[in-house]
Amino acid sequence: MTVKTVLCFGDSLTWGWVPADETAPTTRFPRDVRWTGVLAEALGDDYAVIEEGLSARTTNVDDPTDPRLNGAAHLPITLASHLPLDLVILMLGTNDTKAYFHRTPFDIATGMSLLAAQVLGSAGGVGTVYPAPKVLVVAPPPLAPMPDPWFQMTFDGGHEKSEQLAGAYRALCAFMKIPFFDAGLVISTDGSDGVHFTEGNNRDLGTALADEVRRILQ
Repeated sequence: MTVKTVLCFGDSLTWGWVPADETAPTTRFPRDVRWTGVLAEALGDDYAVIEEGLSARTTNVDDPTDPRLNGAAHLPITLASHLPLDLVILMLGTNDTKAYFHRTPFDIATGMSLLAAQVLGSAGGVGTVYPAPKVLVVAPPPLAPMPDPWFQMTFDGGHEKSEQLAGAYRALCAFMKIPFFDAGLVISTDGSDGVHFTEGNNRDLGTALADEVRRILQ
């Protein structure tokens, strides 16, 4: 039996951040509750799902508060580490809406375009002959009202930007001829902090993405 391998590259929404009324610090949802775990369970034994989520990760911009968070700086290493891969799911952009980045939805989509290009150009890895995997771009659902004043300031203007991400990503994917999925069509951001997913959000997203993965890889 040939197992298809799916890499999920994202931020805290992929890592499994548990929404907390006091915002942070927090904990992580169990593996089987995270949307990646739900995806793996739904796909079954014919698939292997690799989680690669890092809280606060961006598409391609350096965060002044933490040098580890630039997604484009780490995705090529991650790809080479895990080849052979059949599909890479990219779900990023929420953190790019933070006020101190001053990014437009187009800027964020441009960052996503770089990540998608990195996936499509990853053939060979390091000393191997594996082909590049396919890529699926997922737009996260829009941000919700935030009760924490610091989160409100951090994401000032982010709600409006996050509402426009799906449209920008859809246009990008049409241009690049790659699959796109709008998570906002199946879930909203229901976590109490206004940023993160509930257990139900994780379940619904993982179930919906399983259908997309099968469609792309079959």
